[in-house]
Amino acid sequence: MTGAKTIRTAVLAALVALGGVPAQAQDDAGFQAYLANLRGSAIAQGVSPATFDAVAPTLTLNPRVVQLDRAQPGNEASTAAPPFAPYRAQHVDAARIGRGQRVYQAQRTRLAAIERETGVPESIMVAIWGHETNYGAYTGNFDLLRSLASLAYDGRRRPLFEGEFVAALKMIDRGVPREQLKGSWAGATGNPQFLPSIYLRLARDGDGDGRADIWTSQPDTLASIANYFANAGWRAGETWGVAVNVPAEFDRTGIRNRLLSPRCPRVFARHSAWRTIAEWRALGVAAQTGPWPADSTLATLFEPDGAGATAYLLTGNYRVILDYNCSNFYALSVGLLADAVER
Repeated sequence: MTGAKTIRTAVLAALVALGGVPAQAQDDAGFQAYLANLRGSAIAQGVSPATFDAVAPTLTLNPRVVQLDRAQPGNEASTAAPPFAPYRAQHVDAARIGRGQRVYQAQRTRLAAIERETGVPESIMVAIWGHETNYGAYTGNFDLLRSLASLAYDGRRRPLFEGEFVAALKMIDRGVPREQLKGSWAGATGNPQFLPSIYLRLARDGDGDGRADIWTSQPDTLASIANYFANAGWRAGETWGVAVNVPAEFDRTGIRNRLLSPRCPRVFARHSAWRTIAEWRALGVAAQTGPWPADSTLATLFEPDGAGATAYLLTGNYRVILDYNCSNFYALSVGLLADAVER
């Protein structure tokens, strides 16, 4: 960073030290000093000096994204589980199913090819897209680089956001236009809402034009989602889960999950221990509709609305959906939307 902006930053920093600058100006001065200090590290990680020097002078602190990040719930949040039904009604509604079915039919040739290559079902690709951005209807309008730089400067989750800011600069080095880098306040972008580091690692060209365009290309969007799932361990030919009824007299003490997950412990704590489908059938658990998974398939029981309501037997592929977004309601809704889309 050179020229008048560097001089202005130095003057502001000096005034801050003397206590003669309002809080907002202090934040702005600190932000600019942070960017200047970050330059060497970004270049050492592979960002071109030209890209950093072109982007940094265009950035200002965005207090709004800092406010949004600080408002996120932490581990101290209530452990009470809300009902699933209202969430399902909002995210697996008739409009989203209908749009998904139209995308599914319009892209069948490409979807089938991607499924053959990756093993990821066509309907799962479509459902992720529908759940993330309503098939591209809203992908976010925050300036990604400004948001990520502001969040990194704030420091609450600096390693995460600083890494994503550097990754976004690398996207520009790869040829992604600066103006295309818009998305959520937390740095997710495009139809599948990839973080920049995920884009660099897993975005794919699905239409053969030599670019991984997850913003305007449906084939690239779907191929990129499938590549994410394949990388996360999706098992070809296995469902995500099945809706079931649990007997009224069912004894849950024998299936209690005694393992503590290092990732998203509150999400996984709501699942039972693993049993085979054959074992669940022997315990009286009955599928509501559709075919059962193979008897040897391992599954966990999840009762999102408690005893007496619809429950789900969830396979290892459900956990791949959780890798995309570690929320039981999210993963369930993706699975249910996928099932509805391909009917």
